[in-house]
Amino acid sequence: MLLPLINIGFLPVRIWDILDILIVGFLLYSIYKLLKGSIAFNIVVGIILLYALWGLVGILKMQLLSEILGQFISVGFIALIIIFQPEIRRFLIYLGNTTLRGRKGVFSRFFKTPINKKQRKNFLEILNAMKELSNSRTGALIVFPKDLNIEGYSHSGEVLDADINQHLIESIFNKFSPLHDGAMVIFGNKIYAVSCILPVSTNPDIPPGIGLRHRAALGVSENSDAAAFVISEQTGSISFAYRGKLLQDLPPGKVENLLKTYYS
Repeated sequence: MLLPLINIGFLPVRIWDILDILIVGFLLYSIYKLLKGSIAFNIVVGIILLYALWGLVGILKMQLLSEILGQFISVGFIALIIIFQPEIRRFLIYLGNTTLRGRKGVFSRFFKTPINKKQRKNFLEILNAMKELSNSRTGALIVFPKDLNIEGYSHSGEVLDADINQHLIESIFNKFSPLHDGAMVIFGNKIYAVSCILPVSTNPDIPPGIGLRHRAALGVSENSDAAAFVISEQTGSISFAYRGKLLQDLPPGKVENLLKTYYS
């Protein structure tokens, strides 16, 4: 079977060639979005410059320097996997989530799942607890994962598996509570775990005034598909982190809409 051809000058171009270019362009753009603003982006630029330098010294026949750079290049693929292991994991999660969201969108047109009474009650318990913590300027970090496989972070604290309750949430984050440090993980209509240790973001573009709770919220959102709410103990303001982005000083209406989206 002959493939359709498009003549550009004297060069025949197949439809598959155009599709190939578009797919590669999409992958490069996706990688750029994931790496933009991180230290990994600077490493990629450094690797590209190293490859360009290696090609240049090869053309100039600089034997010694070419041999030294060649040793770095020969182990470059393995080094890339080691250095960019978190970014590779994020990229695969991004692709998987995009596909699953597409499937979910198709099915949701035909089967809409209403929020039941228990979910509505739990939603209000969490929202009211966040409002009280904000008014009292009590620091808090609450994480909403899509599944409990968030790199084992949910198992780094104390597993409670308790019913969601406003007063319980407030008492856990009370500064005199032994469990107030770390994050609370809410999953499956339960307070699954508290005092969880999360990875701290190393993004160099984070404002210098951002505290550890905000960095931890960014860190877990960079390394997984979890969403995180942060309450500042200095100002009482509420921030939201998702996919490596941090929204700060959110108004009450925005907090409610985000919580409704990522809790349900």
